[in-house]
Amino acid sequence: MSATVERAPRGQFDGVLQIVRYNWTLYIVAVLVSTLVLLLVEVVHPPAALAGLLILGALAAVFWLALSLAVSHYVYDRSDLYRWEWIRERTAANPRHVVNIHAGLDETSFALQKMYPAAEVTILDIYDPAEMPEPSIARARREARSPLASVKADFRRLPLETASADLVTVIFVAHELRRADSKEVFFRELARVIKPDGTVLLVEHLRDAWNLFAFGPGAFHFFPRSEWLRVAKFGGFRLEADVRRTPFVRALLLRHELG
Repeated sequence: MSATVERAPRGQFDGVLQIVRYNWTLYIVAVLVSTLVLLLVEVVHPPAALAGLLILGALAAVFWLALSLAVSHYVYDRSDLYRWEWIRERTAANPRHVVNIHAGLDETSFALQKMYPAAEVTILDIYDPAEMPEPSIARARREARSPLASVKADFRRLPLETASADLVTVIFVAHELRRADSKEVFFRELARVIKPDGTVLLVEHLRDAWNLFAFGPGAFHFFPRSEWLRVAKFGGFRLEADVRRTPFVRALLLRHELG
């Protein structure tokens, strides 16, 4: 059984401020480029059609920057997503072994320990700089210092016994594996470690209409629902439930076909 560690409550703007800190270069570039484009139109006076396109592009960039921050604030600070009690409502009431997988930013293990005080909670850090080259991940890892110990793990071979976990949570991390074959190997490993009657909880933004509207081109960092279903099927999982946690976040509950 894991020892419970108390954590300070989240602030009203912690989520959106994290987004800004981890991706500040993208926001600065967007603002600078948009400003330079507007100055270029003002100074050079290109043909009307081209000027219109340039102004539209600059305004669209600023619009998506502002809208993405507003949506991030809603999702991570205002919704009930980070209260996490909904996990217990959808999964086993009393799992014996819970595994939480992250890539350096661990914001769920505290809640899992609190929800399942009698369970063994194993925390795995699957960060792989070769597979996850995004600068935002490196910034998050430098800043996020959780007092809960994580076990450094290779996503290709998790340090867990076969059929040992009742619940595996993979929250906002699987999309960092950008290559299809890496995701396939990872889901094969999830299938190996989960018990026949266990649950894998995958939580992700999807590349869908809601996220395209909210994040613009940034939504292409996410994968579509069809890709997660494909990878899940490759690993031998079936979709048990598809739950919306706000219009922008989906929770997919997976069970192994053999179960």
